[in-house]
Amino acid sequence: MKPHAFVAMPFGSKPDASGQIIDFNRVYGEYIKPALEAAGLEVFRADEEQRAGDIRTDMFQELLIADLVVADLTLDNPNVWYELGVRHALRARGVVLVQGPRPNQPFDIYTDRKLRYSLRDGAPDPASLTAERDALTKMARETMATSTRRKVSPVFQLIPNLEQPEWRRLLLAERNEFSDAYEAWASRMEIARQKNRPGDILLLAEETPIRALHLEARRAAGNALLKLKRYDFALEQFETALAIDPDDKPSREKKAVCLGRLGRYEEAREWVRSRLTGDYPSDPECWSLAGRVEKDNWISRWCQPELTPAQMREAAINEDAALAEAIEPYSKAFIADPSHHYSGINALTLNLLRRHLGGETNPTVIDNLTGGVLWASLTAQEREHKDYWARASYAELCLMVNPLETIRKEYGATVAAANRDWFALDSTRQTLTLLRNLEFRPAETAVALAIVDREIARIVSPFEPRQVFLFSGHMMDAPDRPTPRFPAEKETTAAEKIAAALDALGAGPGDLALTQGASGGDILFLEACRERGVRLHLLLPLEEPEFIERSILPSVNGEKWRERFYVLKSGLTDAPRIMPAELGPLPRSVGEEEANPFERCNLWLLYTALAWGLDKVRFICLWNGGGGDGPGGTAHMYNEVKRRTGRVTWIDSRNL
Repeated sequence: MKPHAFVAMPFGSKPDASGQIIDFNRVYGEYIKPALEAAGLEVFRADEEQRAGDIRTDMFQELLIADLVVADLTLDNPNVWYELGVRHALRARGVVLVQGPRPNQPFDIYTDRKLRYSLRDGAPDPASLTAERDALTKMARETMATSTRRKVSPVFQLIPNLEQPEWRRLLLAERNEFSDAYEAWASRMEIARQKNRPGDILLLAEETPIRALHLEARRAAGNALLKLKRYDFALEQFETALAIDPDDKPSREKKAVCLGRLGRYEEAREWVRSRLTGDYPSDPECWSLAGRVEKDNWISRWCQPELTPAQMREAAINEDAALAEAIEPYSKAFIADPSHHYSGINALTLNLLRRHLGGETNPTVIDNLTGGVLWASLTAQEREHKDYWARASYAELCLMVNPLETIRKEYGATVAAANRDWFALDSTRQTLTLLRNLEFRPAETAVALAIVDREIARIVSPFEPRQVFLFSGHMMDAPDRPTPRFPAEKETTAAEKIAAALDALGAGPGDLALTQGASGGDILFLEACRERGVRLHLLLPLEEPEFIERSILPSVNGEKWRERFYVLKSGLTDAPRIMPAELGPLPRSVGEEEANPFERCNLWLLYTALAWGLDKVRFICLWNGGGGDGPGGTAHMYNEVKRRTGRVTWIDSRNL
């Protein structure tokens, strides 16, 4: 969605200090609005004659959530000054000042940078209008691109410790058009998050009602991808969030996690030092993250799948220095906040592993950590009885020091608290596998691991495709198409080329196919994938009856194509996903037409494919090389996959 600009200015015709009448509607229509639109902004003005509803409510909401506010100070208009004051009080940046001719400068903002525009006969001067419009466009772009650390508001400049309220807390008590749009969008985002569908989240992130939501949406997408272990793509999302707000602490933290998981330990270590523990020296989450990076580094130095547990243990003995580097930040985190059971159990487990491997440890420190983790995990369970991570910390503590029966009981309670959360259980299993590989308390670890494995076996694990085949292709021509693009006589050749492309890529069981399901290329692709045992997923841009009416029946032999579509649908493991039901209605910007449903669906397909893992995506297209470069077209899909992976197969429909 485009960023959002609100204009605070007089309406209609008003006299200036000399009595000259100024037509501010022409100033808005000829100077301000076109300049801001040229900067890529959607423009709003709190004009009672142009917008229905309570003008004051609309005005307040715009001042609170707009990405940019432009204030015209040509007159000493009390409403404009009031609106500028509201913005300065609640937002540290995002203001541009403009003014026409006036005899003096307002004292309070005398030193502020302002753009001046010229008037002739009470309207923008045609002789200078183009240059002045270009200057406003340039300033709007520069203001939008300015670092979020730069404070423009005099209120925030004079009170350096003043913090901007989180934008959600600024929603008005009275429901309005924006709050309704936000709630509908937020509900769809939450459903996508709960269902772990990062492809949905990525598309919704681009359709946020205001730009302020981009940060939240990118975080949500990154977290979903992180949970799915798509670390490279998750890193992109957190870096995009940090481009919006470099000071966003959650995105800083998750970037460190991604770098560590990608094995980029030096980068992760430096990032944590410079952007987390350096800026937040007393924050347990930041120190815990530093410990996580060092722990991952330590494990990577000895944990090799080809080694036996005895060999891994021997290799780990030689990595005592790296283990000590992991223990220190976890210990600092637990000292900073003794209720932080996650850092406490990690500090304790790593200390006990160090002792197990023959390293030097302090018995008093271990005793203190044991008592501290006991208190922290039990009190966390008192606060929230179903807190899985508190139970997991307590169960791990029992595994460290308690007898077998206690371990069996607590791991049983832990898996029950997981409530069939496969990802949570898998995280616990990774810790137990680490202990097993180092032969730590073998009998006790085996019992705990068996309990977790039994619970995981009861749950259908998330489908994990070996390869993801993304397809986009031309529909079969309609009988009255004036210029043939994919005529019926080319069907057999196209089917053969699609089949050959799949065979060259080794398509087979365990792979996933993604496309829309239109007559022609889509159905030929799906039929070829079905023959090779590939799992099929259909994402439809419209409700099924309308999709068939628009994307299947118009083709030559449309009725036969419809039957082929139904045959494919009857064999699907997963029902087709319908875009309006899953993602809501097509987004629409003020003054613009609705988005194209087919292009939106192509973006949905692209993001869904990429979310499975960049290294897994293979794009096949039946395409004549035409079309625009806009998002959602075949050209965009082709270029995006080629840029990311290079794994594209282009079947040129002109050469069939």
